[in-house]
Amino acid sequence: MTSQAVSIPADGSAIAGDLVLPPEAAAVVLFAHGSGSSRHSPRNRAVAVSLQDVGLGTLLMDLLTAREEQVDVVTARHRFDIGLLGRRLVSAIDWLGEQPATARLPVALFGASTGAAAALVAAAERPGPVRSVVSRGGRPDLAGDVLSRVRAPVLLIVGGEDTQVLEMNREAAARLSAPHRLHVVPGATHLFEEPGALEAVAAAAREWFLRPGPHEEPPPRGP
Repeated sequence: MTSQAVSIPADGSAIAGDLVLPPEAAAVVLFAHGSGSSRHSPRNRAVAVSLQDVGLGTLLMDLLTAREEQVDVVTARHRFDIGLLGRRLVSAIDWLGEQPATARLPVALFGASTGAAAALVAAAERPGPVRSVVSRGGRPDLAGDVLSRVRAPVLLIVGGEDTQVLEMNREAAARLSAPHRLHVVPGATHLFEEPGALEAVAAAAREWFLRPGPHEEPPPRGP
């Protein structure tokens, strides 16, 4: 398992990320955090460890530059700018395609909250490298008309007690033309803080990411 801090060019600046690659990784999962969060999100990091255990690489990254983050803390100006956040993910996908260790690996996207909408925007913009998308308690509805352009299979994970977001996900699912599934975690609220809830998210994400594409062999499930 190799782990390194990376710097990803974006809009003339750079954003920080943490890349972890197991030996013979089957794919790289790029994480998009929710509004007001960062690559240090404990929930996303817990899911990332679970994915690493089955042979998937992970890239957790900030979506804003240091200067944008300073502005956003005061104004919340950037955290709901789905177009901007989606472009940052596209920059990261392109960066992964240029690195020797990851250039040949398919990319999967894991988005939480507003990061799920950004992930769907990026999936629509880069249909070649993006193999699949998972949303955790996400706001896919914020992707708007982009939903119909997504080609990668999409898994929408929502807590059963997160009723408002659950309805938004049902409406967004109806607008997806790509293969998709709505997975409800019974008894879970928006942050999946209940015992076993986040583990259920990680298990569903692992299964989704390890599914073979239409012309692929199943990826290895780790050592």
